[in-house]
Amino acid sequence: MYAAALRVELRMRGIRSLKAKRNILRSLVADLIRKFPVSIAEVDHQNLWQRTAIGFAVVAPQAGQLERLLHSIERALRNRAEVEVLRSSVGYLEDPM
Repeated sequence: MYAAALRVELRMRGIRSLKAKRNILRSLVADLIRKFPVSIAEVDHQNLWQRTAIGFAVVAPQAGQLERLLHSIERALRNRAEVEVLRSSVGYLEDPM
């Protein structure tokens, strides 16, 4: 089993209120959950209008499959017009054996 946590910091374009941010974020998260077998949560910048950080928990049976899934998630975010990816980072769960 291979597991990773992906953190992606985003700038949300054209947002003028927290309510608008949350509406777009809710739609974005729902779309990503439909496309990918991941768990997602907003992990930082909850009170800023145009910034957010999203955390993804990803598990796969092979390392290559995990890497493809992580790249697919990042690519999907980069293709969204309403957000700009500022940075991303990945932390891997090491096998204890």
